Amino acid sequence: MKPFCYGQTTQTFWRFLSHRLHLLLILLISHVQRAIMKLVLLLLLVTEASCRSHSSGCEKGCDCRGDLKFTICSRASFTRLPSRVPPNTERLDLSDNWISIIPERTFNTTRKLRVLLLQNNNISVVEDGAFSQLEFLQKLDLSWNQITTLSEGFSIGLASLQELQLSHNRLTTLGSRTFRHLDSIQRLNLTNNSIQTIQMRSFSSMSLLRQLHLQDNQLTSLRSGTFSMLRSLEVLNLAGNQISEVETGVFKPLASLTLLNIAKNQLTTICFKTFLSIHTYSTHLLLEGNPWNCDCDLQRVFRKLHSIQRLFLDDYYNLTCSSPPDLQGYLLINVDDELCIAETVTVLIITITVIITLLAAMLMGERKRRRRKKKGFHWTQQGDFSDESDY
Repeated sequence: MKPFCYGQTTQTFWRFLSHRLHLLLILLISHVQRAIMKLVLLLLLVTEASCRSHSSGCEKGCDCRGDLKFTICSRASFTRLPSRVPPNTERLDLSDNWISIIPERTFNTTRKLRVLLLQNNNISVVEDGAFSQLEFLQKLDLSWNQITTLSEGFSIGLASLQELQLSHNRLTTLGSRTFRHLDSIQRLNLTNNSIQTIQMRSFSSMSLLRQLHLQDNQLTSLRSGTFSMLRSLEVLNLAGNQISEVETGVFKPLASLTLLNIAKNQLTTICFKTFLSIHTYSTHLLLEGNPWNCDCDLQRVFRKLHSIQRLFLDDYYNLTCSSPPDLQGYLLINVDDELCIAETVTVLIITITVIITLLAAMLMGERKRRRRKKKGFHWTQQGDFSDESDY
């Protein structure tokens, strides 16, 4: 039996341990090198992207995402439109700034734009041809600005535009040629302006328009021809105006209308033929919030409207009377039909009385005429007798 050698065993152990540690160190260094290489590569990619962004002309304060073709410049405190925007940008967000004017041919270097967001600025002037280079633009948002007028050259170059947002501005008049180049428009939002006048043919080029929002303006009347050519219109929102007069044929061209909102206006009565001219298969009417004069004529109109199967009076049960005084606050649906029956009987009695009076007057007149004729014949005979006695 060999004697146990403690020193030799210890030496062998340390050699083994040293070898293992050496291998671990080599492995660790290898992992560190790989991590460093990945970090360097990532930094190079970031630097390259940054260089590309700056080389393509990205304005300071903007986030130019070339891979997505987005350029975001919102909340950057711009007072003018940025001059350096990547030419391949298709979506440009300039909302929530202090821009006050859109000069002519401003977007000459960004002709590929499809979406342009300019809402919530301080824009008061849009020069003629400001968007004339944007032949591919599909959505333009100019809401929440200070625009008071739109010139005839506003829509030049916007033949592909499908959605135009102009709500919450200060427009007072829609000119007959303002929107004449909007051949592809499908949605037009003019909510919450101060529009009082819509000139004839204002919407004449919008044969594809599907939604027209004109609520919360200052319109007082609707004239026949205002909505001519809008055969594709499905939604017409006129709520919250001052409309008190609606001409009979104003809705006749709207062959696709599914929702007509005239709530919260100043209508006291309506003509049955006004809605009879709507020939859409299914049209929903909203009329609540008008100061209705609940007389028998109005009841007859609504009774007839109810009989038309293609018309749906969605808020009929909420219509409230404002006059006559004894019916103020009453729901139209609760007004007693007997009042109208009594009124009809009264009118009938008066009519019959007038007819009888006229007939009596005519009869008395005829009797007087006959008496005069007979009396004249008698005097003629006496004259003849006196002539014979002279011979």
